Amino acid sequence: MMLKHIYLAGGCFWGTEHFFKQIDGVVETEVGFANGHTDNPTYEQVYTDTTGYAETVHVVYDPDKVSLEFLLRMFFVTIDPTSLNKQGHDEGTRYRTGIYYTDAEDLPTIEKVYAEEQSKYQQPLVVEKLPLRNFYSADEYHQDYLDKHPDGYCHLPKALFDFARKAK
Repeated sequence: MMLKHIYLAGGCFWGTEHFFKQIDGVVETEVGFANGHTDNPTYEQVYTDTTGYAETVHVVYDPDKVSLEFLLRMFFVTIDPTSLNKQGHDEGTRYRTGIYYTDAEDLPTIEKVYAEEQSKYQQPLVVEKLPLRNFYSADEYHQDYLDKHPDGYCHLPKALFDFARKAK
């Protein structure tokens, strides 16, 4: 089985991770920080919005079960792609939205879905589309947060998790 990777920044990483864990074909998720300019940032450092990092979910998936195109369409369901550095009540550059890829062959698919999404809005999308420069895993406390704390804070409506479980 050849697994693929995509890194998605959709605001607070707790809800974004939980959402993607529900999708059939997603094999593994990990929350962390992407595309910043310091080494080994802590959550506290990233929270200051001085490190350049975005809260990001590393999604590992089986392309025989789920396509990148499908995952990206699902990603756009969870975000307001026109909101700069803000999702829900969370504000700051760490909450910016982004699609970070490690395989240049994924770029045409990313561009296709991005263009489809852009056609739904008058204003320009502010979702970054960039190669992944770096990714650092967040502390264990943040991994699978909503599994450990089912009533924990989440900017995503709970109905979206059920939607993800049933989506095909």
